[in-house]
Amino acid sequence: MKAAILAGGFGKRLRPLTEDRPKPLVEVCGRPILEWQILWLKRFKVDEFVLMLGYAKEKVIEYLGSGKRLGVKVSYVVEDEPLGTGGAIKNAESILRNEEIFIVVNGDIITDLDPRPMIEDLRKSKDVVAEIALVPMRSPYGIVEIENGYIRAFREKPTLEYLVNAGVYVMKPEIFKYLPEQGDIETTAFPKLASQKKLKGYIYRDCYWKSIDTIKDLEEVSSALKKLYPDLCRA
Repeated sequence: MKAAILAGGFGKRLRPLTEDRPKPLVEVCGRPILEWQILWLKRFKVDEFVLMLGYAKEKVIEYLGSGKRLGVKVSYVVEDEPLGTGGAIKNAESILRNEEIFIVVNGDIITDLDPRPMIEDLRKSKDVVAEIALVPMRSPYGIVEIENGYIRAFREKPTLEYLVNAGVYVMKPEIFKYLPEQGDIETTAFPKLASQKKLKGYIYRDCYWKSIDTIKDLEEVSSALKKLYPDLCRA
């Protein structure tokens, strides 16, 4: 199975780390985010990757090459101007359109979720074009519980009842009929598919997931990776 990774992000909030590299090449525990993603999906028998590149593309190509070092095959699709997430996937149509189902991943997340149940669910859902991995939202702040004006309890960054887009998708090639030449999939194709009941969400409650947006996120993910994959951490 093929996985496409959106790996052309600027990562402005991670500067100065991203001044000379795209966000997916920022290191955590001694490996770039992108490498962690490949190692994660490789555990689930994904061995072909399509990297959608933009900013500092030569840095990614230089680092990964053919993918042989990691035991996978890597190909590249380059955008000459920012196309948005939907446009970037559309730009890779020639490589992905013959797949029964393929995975798409945002290039700034770290997770250990198992995509196989979501893939099987999409395969069984005949009229559905894509599925989105959903994870419970964790509050970025501690929560205070109050009753009749009195503090009852403190809860440190609890999991909330809301679900958020995990940035992991499985798609059928029919998706290309809905993708824009330029624009984000979250504001173009997904709303249209949802209105036609061709988009599903698959909930993951017992997994690790974190989007990396700030230096503080890197520190949090580093601690998590040392627990999840102590043998793979280099720093």
